[in-house]
Amino acid sequence: MTPPAVAISEAAALYDLPPSTLRWWEERGLLGPPPRDGGRRRYREADLRRLGVAYLCCVTGLMPLSQAAVVAAGQASREDWQGTVAGQIGALADRIDQLTAARDYLQHLLQCEDADMTDCPYLERELAERTPRGRLPQEDLVSAARAAKTGGRDEKAELGDETRCVSCARVVGEGVRGRPRRYCSAACRQRAYRARRRPG
Repeated sequence: MTPPAVAISEAAALYDLPPSTLRWWEERGLLGPPPRDGGRRRYREADLRRLGVAYLCCVTGLMPLSQAAVVAAGQASREDWQGTVAGQIGALADRIDQLTAARDYLQHLLQCEDADMTDCPYLERELAERTPRGRLPQEDLVSAARAAKTGGRDEKAELGDETRCVSCARVVGEGVRGRPRRYCSAACRQRAYRARRRPG
């Protein structure tokens, strides 16, 4: 006896998804192809359960498709899929921290008594603490903006005999084959590159 099965439209409706999502998930390896009858996908009980796991991973757990596939496709070991889930928990924890910090700052912003936020006496401190402006030692914003455009400071920001990173002002050593280094790390080089690429 053939087990009962439903069409893709019914399977999708069960989880309030469009059928195109099921096709996309199948194409991306999140779901294995279900059995077909006359060329049409047919979803049995086990297929609908796997589809439910995919939904829980992607929609409820906010996992990227590549990670959700490790869990939902049913081909990974228990250790592998649990490691993937633990990684997503860590990523969500980081995101929660970012969102909490954003909420806290916006709540702080509501306490400003000035009609125009740019008149706030605490604005300079906020810019120094919460924006890339804090990396620049210039006291006024015009000088800091000029320095930021050139990568942080003078192209050779030097103090005495010590060469300083043009992005964060840390002391940098000699580069490969004695070449002078401009950045203390790849992160500072990327930061300066992004600052130069920003429009305006």
